[in-house]
Amino acid sequence: MELAGLSCAQALAKVYTRDTYPNVLVCCGPGNQGGDGLVAARHLAMFGYQPVVYMPKFGSKDIYRRLHQQCDNMDITTLPSDVSALEAALPTTHVILDAIFGFSFQAPVRAPFDAVLDRIQASGKPIVSVDIPSGWDVERGPDVVGHTVIRPEVLVSLTAPKEGARGFRGRHFLGGRFVPRSLARKYELNLPEYPGVQQIVELPPVQKEQSAGGQSRII
Repeated sequence: MELAGLSCAQALAKVYTRDTYPNVLVCCGPGNQGGDGLVAARHLAMFGYQPVVYMPKFGSKDIYRRLHQQCDNMDITTLPSDVSALEAALPTTHVILDAIFGFSFQAPVRAPFDAVLDRIQASGKPIVSVDIPSGWDVERGPDVVGHTVIRPEVLVSLTAPKEGARGFRGRHFLGGRFVPRSLARKYELNLPEYPGVQQIVELPPVQKEQSAGGQSRII
């Protein structure tokens, strides 16, 4: 979780510089995805950003409480959980880190998260999503669910890109330089080389190939 959160902070900082995008709204769900967001908020503060944490629902695990306490120790503001607090924070936000739902998400989106996704997506702010954009089906992507989904400009896949993100067209990073070589061999992950000591590597843009029948497919 620590390396995953650091990866997300590094990717956000690479695309959205501190001088132009200092105010980061870190939106965290109650599970491990939210824990990654809390770690990222702490690292962003270390990088000189001004993160603010928003949690529609507080996580129940002890590690979640401890990660949140670390944010408190860094003087990172946590907003009240009601949606009106999110609405009030959006006008002064420069970029949003989406750490609400992870790869274990299953539809439908229930309250209060439905309203939260609506407000974030309608905000017009640039969004960086952690692992899989909130609301997406981890295997089939964003277009098979009957609710608002987050459509980010940047995606930070953790461990390996998920099948549902195959068609993602924004800037795509792989984060989390923590996969054991034995595991990578076992599952034939074919992971790219990371540059230097970075926790992230940018993946090449998605390309479309035109088939003989005029239909395009992602390659």
